[in-house]
Amino acid sequence: MVILGLTGSIGMGKTVAAGMFRRLGVPIHDADAFVHKALAQNPDVIGQVENLFAGVVVNGEIDRNALGARVFGDDQAMTALEAILHPAVRRDELAFLHRAKCRRERLVVLDIPLLFETAADLECDFTAVVTAPPCVQRHRVLRRPGMTPEKLKNILARQMHDGEKTRRADFIIRSGQGRYAALREVRRIVTLLRHL
Repeated sequence: MVILGLTGSIGMGKTVAAGMFRRLGVPIHDADAFVHKALAQNPDVIGQVENLFAGVVVNGEIDRNALGARVFGDDQAMTALEAILHPAVRRDELAFLHRAKCRRERLVVLDIPLLFETAADLECDFTAVVTAPPCVQRHRVLRRPGMTPEKLKNILARQMHDGEKTRRADFIIRSGQGRYAALREVRRIVTLLRHL
């Protein structure tokens, strides 16, 4: 089974590219989706977060806005939160990979925003980076509800520079050239890796 690590900085189109892999029948583990679910439903994760950031749990659920206000711009707080979340994500990834192996999948994708930053690329056979010009990235991100230039700056400060990601990647998916061009590249990657 071939494991492809998929990544891309905020606003680069990674979610759209992941959807393309999914539509082509490739099983995907979405680290972001797991984190959202864990913060909403996992009692162990919720308890650890509440112990670290008292007051962010309301009616048994984490208030994501309150948590964000506590960690964004505070490297120490973000590192502490990641120390809770990253091991939980990894356990879920391993369970996903085990299930895929039992089904004899030929190719799976691990969709991990901080693939290189967390050295998760070392667990993958190949890596793919979704990229777009900085002006496209900025335009996409600043259209999101609640996003500000300051928030974007803080997020980008925690992510590896796009140029370094593309330098390290085995495959590059350019989302700034339109969906058709990106889909063509995704199809090429799937065809190639399924036939290894």
